[in-house]
Amino acid sequence: MKRIYLICFALAFLLASCSWWSKPEPEKTADELAAEGRAAFDKEHYESAIKAYEKLSDWYPFSTHAKMAALQVAEAHYLSEEYEEAIVAYTEYERMHPNDEKAPYVIYQIGRCHFDRIETIDRDATSAQNALSTFRRLVEQFPDSEYAEKARPHIAKCLSDLAAKEMYVGRFYFKSKKYKAALQRFEGVIANYPDSEFAVEASDYMAQCRTLIAAEPEQPKVSDADKGME
Repeated sequence: MKRIYLICFALAFLLASCSWWSKPEPEKTADELAAEGRAAFDKEHYESAIKAYEKLSDWYPFSTHAKMAALQVAEAHYLSEEYEEAIVAYTEYERMHPNDEKAPYVIYQIGRCHFDRIETIDRDATSAQNALSTFRRLVEQFPDSEYAEKARPHIAKCLSDLAAKEMYVGRFYFKSKKYKAALQRFEGVIANYPDSEFAVEASDYMAQCRTLIAAEPEQPKVSDADKGME
């Protein structure tokens, strides 16, 4: 019996020692977390800034700092080139604060996240398409905003990149002697990007494609009788 008491006493002592050595991190105030996030952000320690701001948002969702923290999380992700995470954060901020004075800036930044991921013309065009639609939405919703003005050159660049993509594919089909497929691409350039620098070249290719398609020998028609024999 005495041995059991000794074992229990030893266990209690060990548990007390562990709790003394591993004290939980003291909860910081909203002001302290805001200052911590700001200091880390200013030093470009974006990962630490995100952690501080996310704690602030989680612990103090109704704090006067909460809205600022949500936007700073998006900013830190963007500056870290974590564009997917930044898009999510900016989009959530816009959803929560649709009438916020920073709304034009937030939409612009969503567009920049897509725009900054635009790759070469031989790669997927999704980023350019997403950037274009976002910048157009900004100009439509806030035409007099300074960020709408900043978006307009990006819109022109997106249109140019998308036209270049269509031309690249069209030229590939043309060289492969797939003239009907090439014609569709060049027609798309004229229909969707009539003011692009590729409009004249696309028109020339269209004329060549039509000439070559017309010169192609017609495929013999298969009669119903012949079909039955196949």
